[in-house]
Parts: sequence; C-alpha cells; structure tokens
Amino acid sequence: MRVLVTGGAGYIGSHTCVELLTAGHEAIVVDNLSNSSEEAIRRVEAITGKQLPFYQVDIRDYDGLDEVLGKHQPEAVIHFAGLKAVGESVEKSLLYYQNNVQGTLTLCDVLSKHGVCDLVFSSSATVYGDPASVPITEDFPLSATNPYGRSKLIVEEILRDLQVSDSRWNIALLRYFNPVGAHHSGQIGEDPSDIPNNLMPFVSQVAVGKLECLSVFGDDYPTKDGTGVRDYIHVVDLSIGHLRALEKLQQKPGVVTYNLGTGNGYSVLDMVKAFEEQTGRTIKYRIADRRPGDIAMCYADASQAKKELGWEATRDVNDMVRDTWRWQSQNPQGYG
Repeated sequence: MRVLVTGGAGYIGSHTCVELLTAGHEAIVVDNLSNSSEEAIRRVEAITGKQLPFYQVDIRDYDGLDEVLGKHQPEAVIHFAGLKAVGESVEKSLLYYQNNVQGTLTLCDVLSKHGVCDLVFSSSATVYGDPASVPITEDFPLSATNPYGRSKLIVEEILRDLQVSDSRWNIALLRYFNPVGAHHSGQIGEDPSDIPNNLMPFVSQVAVGKLECLSVFGDDYPTKDGTGVRDYIHVVDLSIGHLRALEKLQQKPGVVTYNLGTGNGYSVLDMVKAFEEQTGRTIKYRIADRRPGDIAMCYADASQAKKELGWEATRDVNDMVRDTWRWQSQNPQGYG
C-alpha cells in the first residue's frame, strides 16, 4: 500500500515510517520541519534500506499537497502533522487552531479531490479532558482542558461529519496516551527543538548533561506521590497500532475509534526512578508550578484495540527507558 504520512519526519511519524517500510508498504512524507528534522528521514532510510520520498510541505499549503498527491497517488493517509504542546497551546491558541484544525481541513480537501479516503488520524487522550475515573474507555464523555486538546476534539468531530456526508471515507481516530522510547537501533528518537514539553526527553537530556535539572510540574495532585500519573506507551508499539488501523480500514468500517495505551498508570517520579535504575544516572529535579491545562491522572483501557485490531502494547517501562537512553546517549544533541 502507498501511504502518505503527514508529519513523517517527527517523532511518532518517523517510527511509523520504519514500521510501514519494514512491513512492505510504500511511504511518502510531507512535513514542514517546524519541530522535526530531515535527518530523521535519512535515518529511516538507513534503518530500512528503502527510499522514503520527502517533501517539505505545510499541511495548510493546498497547492503543495496537491502536487505531492498528484505525483504519488497514495491509497491511504496517516495524519500526524500538528502542534502538540499543552502549555504552548494555552499561550498561542490561534496558532494551534490554524495549524491543527485549518491544516486538517486543507488536507481533507486535497485528499477528497484525489479520491484518497482512507485516513488514520493522530488524536490524543486529551480529548477526554479531566476524566471522572480511570481507566478511560472510548465511550467516555469528551471535553478538553486546553486548546491543544480542543483542536484534536474539533478535528475528530470534523472527520465524523465528513464521513456522514461522504460515505467513501473510512477513518480511524487513534487516541494516544503518552508515547515514549525510541527505535532499538538508537538511530531515531524524540528530539524536541526547544526545552522538552514531554517527560522522557526532559529526563534523558538531564541524564546526558544537556539540561541541568528536570522540572516536575506539580507535586500536589491527588495521586500516590503528588505528581501526575500517565499511561506511557513505547513509540514502536504505538507505530504498529497505526498499521493495524490501516488494515482495519480495508474493511470499510466508516469511523472507528481506539485508545492506544498500556492500561498502566505511572507517576512522574515512578518514571524518574525507573530511569535511574536502568541507566545508573541520578536525575536532579525540582518541583515547579503545575502547568495550565494539565490533569492529575490519565490512563487507558485499550481492550477495544486488542479485540478489533488484534493490537496490544508489548514493551514495558524498562524497554521504554532503555531505548530512550540508547537514543539520547548515542545522540546527545539529537539530530543536530
């Protein structure tokens, strides 16, 4: 299958390209490189021994997307491209709506023109807002506590409406929990362009000496140690979930929705301890104020993905930590 991957030079996108190419699919990447590196594309090619056509195109660029679609005629799309920092979204809400919502509208216009109607969408557990209980199932009430989450929720609603209006579309909404880890080769991983917003690259950059101290945002949540609890999922497990979703779309299901997580909740300090145990490094940290839009606890019930996709996460916290450290220690400056 020929698959267009938007945001394919990014963290999850590059790992998914490895899995696509390894499984015998073709992949074509568009990415504006706003928070990613073309070096990731070269490394995916090195890992797989296969070509990965790349175009520096923004998803808001109709003509640019139209040209790529016309040239490669993909059969399906995995849509990762989007801004993803909760805190930044509070400060720059219009930017998030322009990029994540307007960009998806433009993408769908171009896809519809070319008759490409199988779409896997990179959504987020943030669409559940501050859940009343855990674990979270797909039928929980939807809301959002920040503009990033709202942008994902708006796009989900747009895609559901699109499928109602045009039955050619088959769409998988994948609600991620917290991706961590890296490819076992250590050649690709998470490389934020500024101070990391996500926990594990922050921890690993402290361990490698790139940053002096980890900021733990809040220690007064109603959790066992006061720090936020999340469901951390290995990025390779997450990437494989996208391949299973593509297979599901071949059954013409309309719109389907799946949580992709492990079903286990770990606090920030749990993850720091696991990192220290696996690497022998001491992680210096300080308690900082809560971030706007953050919640206390969030972890998945992923049984629906297991039942309908035959998918479940197989890599544990130790795998996540080891692979994160292998990437960071081999690439202390990331792709730079």
